[in-house]
Amino acid sequence: MTADLDDVPAGLRPAAAAALAAAGVGEGHLAVELVGEERIRELNREHRGVDAPTDVLAFPIDEGATTPGPRELGDVVICPEHCADVTEAAVHGVLHLCGYDHETDDGEMLALQKKIMRSTATPLPPDAGARARDFRG
Repeated sequence: MTADLDDVPAGLRPAAAAALAAAGVGEGHLAVELVGEERIRELNREHRGVDAPTDVLAFPIDEGATTPGPRELGDVVICPEHCADVTEAAVHGVLHLCGYDHETDDGEMLALQKKIMRSTATPLPPDAGARARDFRG
């Protein structure tokens, strides 16, 4: 079985697949959604207690637990208006779904993120937020 990326915008699928491969995750379903500033602020307030917009949020579902049926990795929500690079935000969110946490590790997650971005992902130009619609299909 391979990773199910049908719910990831087409332009972000290569980055999501690269992050999964780098994390050693070969199967499971994940979704990536691009949202506006108000929606990301609402989610950040509800789930993290922070009443401010942010660039990316990750919502893991099965967190590696053995479950019947296909593995459900979770959802990544990205606000392009708050991202320097939408592709990097996707990689960051997918790594969180794979169990990485830059707030508690010794730099492993961010080092892996940089490695993925250098080797496989193509960064977007600075105006990526304005061009987020390119990633919706």
